[in-house]
Amino acid sequence: MAPFPRGARPSGPASAKATPTLSAQVAAPIAAHAAGLASPIASAPNAGLHGHIFAGLVKSPSRTGSPALVVPSASPTPSVETVVSLATDGALADYICQSPLLASCNITPEEVKSHIMQWRKLGVQLASQLGFEHDDMDDIQRLRVYHYYLPVFFWVEKQLAAHRTSGAKHALVVGISAPQGCGKTTLVEQLEALYTATGRTAASVSIDDFYLTYQDQTALGQAHPGNPLLQYRGNAGSHDLKLGTDTLKQLRELTQPGQQLAVPRYNKSAYAGRGDRADPSAWPSVPGPVDVVLFEGWMSGFEPVSDEQVASVDPNLVPVNQALRAYKAAWDDWVDAWLVVRIGDPQWVFKWRLQAEERMRASGKAGMTDAQIADFVARFMPAYKAYLPGLYAKGPTTARAGKTLIIEVDEKRSPVVHQPAPVL
Repeated sequence: MAPFPRGARPSGPASAKATPTLSAQVAAPIAAHAAGLASPIASAPNAGLHGHIFAGLVKSPSRTGSPALVVPSASPTPSVETVVSLATDGALADYICQSPLLASCNITPEEVKSHIMQWRKLGVQLASQLGFEHDDMDDIQRLRVYHYYLPVFFWVEKQLAAHRTSGAKHALVVGISAPQGCGKTTLVEQLEALYTATGRTAASVSIDDFYLTYQDQTALGQAHPGNPLLQYRGNAGSHDLKLGTDTLKQLRELTQPGQQLAVPRYNKSAYAGRGDRADPSAWPSVPGPVDVVLFEGWMSGFEPVSDEQVASVDPNLVPVNQALRAYKAAWDDWVDAWLVVRIGDPQWVFKWRLQAEERMRASGKAGMTDAQIADFVARFMPAYKAYLPGLYAKGPTTARAGKTLIIEVDEKRSPVVHQPAPVL
C-alpha cells in the first residue's frame, strides 16, 4: 500500500450458529468511536499510524497507493434517477431494510432501527472513503454504501463478537473467496478503512502474496512442459504454501501492542510481467494488536474433486487438482469465518478484466492487449468450471454453520435481489 501496503488497519467482526444480535457486544465499540468520525482521529485508541487517513479524508488509500474508486453499478440498474431522501432516521432505516443482504447477514429490521445512528455515521464515513457526497449520493452510490458494504461490515462485526465470546484469544481470520474482477479488493479496502475508523486493527493479505518466486515458478513450468495452466502464476501449485501458513499463523497471533510482522508482497510487474516476490525490505510491517485478518483469493476454499472429474474439464487441470489437496490443511484450516462472493457466469471475468485494463490505459499506465487478457483469463477458466459448483453448493472446505456468508452479485458487481439460501 502506498502509505498502507495491503495489511495494517483497524478492524472488527463476530458470528456463530447462535449469532449475537447487534447489541452492546457489537454496537458499543462502534458507538464509542463513530461519534468522533467527523474529526481527525489520530489520537483514537489503536489508530497508530493510520490516524491521518481521517484528517480531511476524501478517499481511502487502495492497496496500490492510489485512491480506491468504485464504478460498478447497482442491481437492479435504475434507468431513471430515483429521488430517495435519507434525511430522517426513519427514511434511512426503511431504505437499509430494503437491502437484499440483511437476511443473509442475520441483521433484523429491529436491529437496524435501534442502531440507526451508527448506520448513519458509518455510512457517512464510508461515503467519504469512496469519494461520495453522502447527502447527494445517486442510486448506485446509496446501494453500494447501505445495501452492500455496511451489511457485510456488520456481519463481520457479529463474527468478531462471537469469536471473542467463545474465548478465542487470536485474531479472527475471515476468508474471502471471490472471482477476479468482482470487486473483492475494493470491498476489503473499505472494510479495513471502516475498522480503522472504529478504532480496531485489521490486516489484509491475499493468496497472490504467496506466489512462488520467479525462479521457482519457472522451474514449475519446466516440470510441466506443455501445460499452460502451470506456466504462469495463478492456479493451485503456483503458491508457496509454507509461506502462507507461516504468515497466517503469525498474523492471527499478533495480539499484543508493540508486536510487528512483515507481510509478504508480490511484484507482478517484475520480469516483464512474469512476476517475482518482492524483496523483504519492501514488505509492509503490520503492528499489533490485530483484531481481524482478511484473507482473500480467487480460489480460496476450493474443494478438490477426483482426477477423473477434472480431466473431463481439462486434462491439464489434473496436476492442479493434485496440488489443491494440500491447501485445506495449509491455509483453509486457519480460517474462522468465510465470505463467498458468488457470480452467475465466470465469463464475466473476461469483461471485468477488460474494463480494468481499459482504465489502466486511460490513466496512462501500461496495460495488456485484449488478446493478452483473453490468454491470461483463460488460464483460470478450467478451475472455475471444476470447482465453483462445489463452492456454491457446499461452501468452502472448512465452512461451518453460522460462520459462512454467501452473497451473489450481478454482472455489474451489485447484490442480486434474490440472494442464495444458506448452504449450511
